[in-house]
Amino acid sequence: MSGLAAAATRVTSVAAVVVVVGLVPWLAGRDPALSVLRARAGEQEPTEEALAAVRRELGLDAHPAALFGDWFAGVLRGDAGRSWVSGDAVLPSVLSALGVSTTLMAAALAVALPTAAALFARTLVRGARGVPHRGSGAAAAVLAAVPEFLLAAVLLVVGAVWLDWLPPYGWQAPRHAVLPALALGIPAGAVLGRLVDDALLPVFEERWVVLWRSWGCAPPVIARAALRRALPPVLPQLGLVAVGLTGGAVAVEAVFAVPGLGRTALGAAEAQDLPLLQASVLALVLLGTAGGVVTAVARRRALGPALRAAALPAPPPVVTAGGRGHRVVVAASAAVLALVVGCGLLGEPLRLDTAARLAAPSWAHPLGTDALGRDVLARVGHGALATLGAAVLVCLCSYAVALVLGFLPGVARAAAETANAVPPVIAGLLVAAAAGPGAEGAWLAVGLVSWPALAAHAAALVEENRAAAHVAAQRALGAPAVWTLTRHVLPAVAGPVARHAVLRLPGVALALASLGFLGLGAAPPTPEWGLLLGESLPYVERAPWAALAPAAALVVLAVFAVSSAALVGRRAW
Repeated sequence: MSGLAAAATRVTSVAAVVVVVGLVPWLAGRDPALSVLRARAGEQEPTEEALAAVRRELGLDAHPAALFGDWFAGVLRGDAGRSWVSGDAVLPSVLSALGVSTTLMAAALAVALPTAAALFARTLVRGARGVPHRGSGAAAAVLAAVPEFLLAAVLLVVGAVWLDWLPPYGWQAPRHAVLPALALGIPAGAVLGRLVDDALLPVFEERWVVLWRSWGCAPPVIARAALRRALPPVLPQLGLVAVGLTGGAVAVEAVFAVPGLGRTALGAAEAQDLPLLQASVLALVLLGTAGGVVTAVARRRALGPALRAAALPAPPPVVTAGGRGHRVVVAASAAVLALVVGCGLLGEPLRLDTAARLAAPSWAHPLGTDALGRDVLARVGHGALATLGAAVLVCLCSYAVALVLGFLPGVARAAAETANAVPPVIAGLLVAAAAGPGAEGAWLAVGLVSWPALAAHAAALVEENRAAAHVAAQRALGAPAVWTLTRHVLPAVAGPVARHAVLRLPGVALALASLGFLGLGAAPPTPEWGLLLGESLPYVERAPWAALAPAAALVVLAVFAVSSAALVGRRAW
């Protein structure tokens, strides 16, 4: 049943996304003909005659449900429509971009898998020999927390501009795939490496490992068996990593000017070319879903015939002692953030000094100036308020939604699975297509995909507390259901979910920064960190410090977040 439930959930998720994508032209509540007219000729006066001609040409005068049916039938026939801007068929462009994206994904996996193996290799070798080991540590956690768009910007500055080892832009030769593959593959490999590393630690505590050692089995034999035992519970996460590669590729392709599916979707969203955006987003979602199917098949084969019918439980968590390195990292990153933000708040983020455009760091401007002569330190400091303030608002809304849906566990799980199928960048593209780019649209996009994990956590806690003995006793004594839920169940759920929401705050901030970096978030001159990074990239060869300053702030935030989460996780256990 678990396999059927997973398949049903996957089909439901894809169907929901297909419906949303198909109705994109009407979700904004404005005339699609007006979007077509502006996409083709922004200067033309939108008279009623011009709009009527566009409606007749594209058949937009029909009901949205009928148009959705026509669009979906065309997709099934292999006809995704024609571009509103160029008038060319959409499908050839999408297929060409899909080939580039799949090639980039393969290159990223070629980086991710060795990275993951390098991170869990020490645990595997030492565990097979019976030597105690604490796991991959803070280094893997930091690599896993760095966003793809941020690593792409750093690699562009260092590898292409400073060292001139590899080309910074384009897709003409295999050398052009190296930097984008590293930007996508290193964080993905760190995530997989941490997952396998965490799964291996409890495996080596199981009784069969002790028994095999007493029989004199060689460490390589024990290592192979332990790896096979640890991998099946982890393999489903590989599908989520594949979804992350498709979502993260949007920003990476934009940084390196790779003509892939993500960059095609981004350009279509900016130009309001909705047929091209529809096909691109649908291809991205199907690509991520295909990754989930492949990993499900791999897990089935890894289990083997004997365990295929039964659910193999994940190994119990093992809490390791220590944490001194995490405490040092938390203290250092918090001090750096406080220093930068405190000093930046003393400056003027919008003050222009055209005589000091792209000035190098100095006593007057410790982090230099941007292309308009604005102080980078002041903009980074004030950008912390814009970035983290929006993240707090999104987390509060997600927390409220999670508490409401947590009391409907079935609905919460189904909705969470559907929302998890869409990365924040893809949600941002859809919201931008419907409502246009802007800060509110970015908040909505990230909020739409931020609540699922909180809702699933709340649903699990609600079910657990409803089954508790004291709650059952209250019901037996005739206590009203509302009184029991508000006095006993809700307090037991609200606290843990609130702590979970706090741990997700930096991740939400990074997601908002990624949308700002792509131009789908706050508009200039707002000093938002992602927007600052995006504005400084065109001048990276002349003033790399302008790009590195917001990038460094995001890195420090990610390091602080993941190290704090590790410490909180230890204390929770």
